[in-house]
Amino acid sequence: MSGVWIFDKKGVARLISNPVTAPGARPRLLVYLPANQVIRSYAELELRLGELGWTRYNNPSEPKLLQFHRSDHTNHLISLPKSFASFKSMHMYDIVVKNRSFFEVRDLNGATDSASTLS
Repeated sequence: MSGVWIFDKKGVARLISNPVTAPGARPRLLVYLPANQVIRSYAELELRLGELGWTRYNNPSEPKLLQFHRSDHTNHLISLPKSFASFKSMHMYDIVVKNRSFFEVRDLNGATDSASTLS
């Protein structure tokens, strides 16, 4: 059972299998804070991650993933789907957590998601 649990006003939970189409789901954007740049492609993301010391990690055992790591001496790894069309908010939050001062997740309307700026 994968998906998102939604609670109604009576406190009853139901499972939404596709959270993008769930009631109240909001489209999200990944923003590179130093330039206030919305990341719209993997080319832009790879450029910004490269500036922060991340390099592409070629893993032949995971051909459906695009992966980045900080160095050969750490276990920091960002794993993303090969297609940018499959890039979801959970991937954005993974990037934010590993680069706290440089990225933020925002609603499409520009509001900052408070969960994206984890302290």
